[in-house]
Amino acid sequence: MNKAERAIIVAAGSGTRMRPLTLKTPKPLVRVNGVRMIDTAITGLMQNGITEIYVVVGYLKEQFQILETEYPGLHLIENPCYDTCNNISSLYAAREHLENVIILDGDQLIYNPRVLSPDFERSGYNAVWKDGFTGEWLLTTENGIVTSCSRTGGCRGWQLYSVSRWSAADGQRLRRHLETEFEQKKHRDIYWDDVALFCYPKEYRLGVFPMEPGDLTEVDSLAELAALDPHYEACLKEVNAHE
Repeated sequence: MNKAERAIIVAAGSGTRMRPLTLKTPKPLVRVNGVRMIDTAITGLMQNGITEIYVVVGYLKEQFQILETEYPGLHLIENPCYDTCNNISSLYAAREHLENVIILDGDQLIYNPRVLSPDFERSGYNAVWKDGFTGEWLLTTENGIVTSCSRTGGCRGWQLYSVSRWSAADGQRLRRHLETEFEQKKHRDIYWDDVALFCYPKEYRLGVFPMEPGDLTEVDSLAELAALDPHYEACLKEVNAHE
């Protein structure tokens, strides 16, 4: 059994699909029903005994500085390439901390802290089983091992969410592969998840950490935010009126 000792929260993006809210506030710091999105991740990690937390920042980075005061053990890592590269650059910036780690995005709401449990049998992603169609990334497994991933979704598979765990050995492997893709191959426009799932799938034996629908919510747009928090309905209506 493996155990996560630290966490990396990716929070460097500009959140363009949630404008105008994110013109002045980075998306992970947007409040949903009074709570900043990133706080649900941080408190969930701490409830599971994970206090060594690295937050990768870029857009409006100075607004995250308060987190280091509020949460002892939390450290910010700057991604200087956040505005010119995809999120592979964020994990590359935090590559020194990839052993025995949970990696997650800062713009999702953690409703069930169990999904951030530090104990895991093998490296892999949190996922929810889908019988019907989903357009999100979908994992296919055989005997508990991920055999393929569809970017365009499908039916009867494990819908991938932005929470993953990496053992010491797989974390070292992931670091090497990140460095190869980012430094040598100059791949700037891919997701960091592409590295293990598409660039080097045969070098990992990833598993799935099962979740239930509603354990966490990924907030991708202003419309989704307004559905969760009615305080944003007026903002959504104003945006729609100008389109």
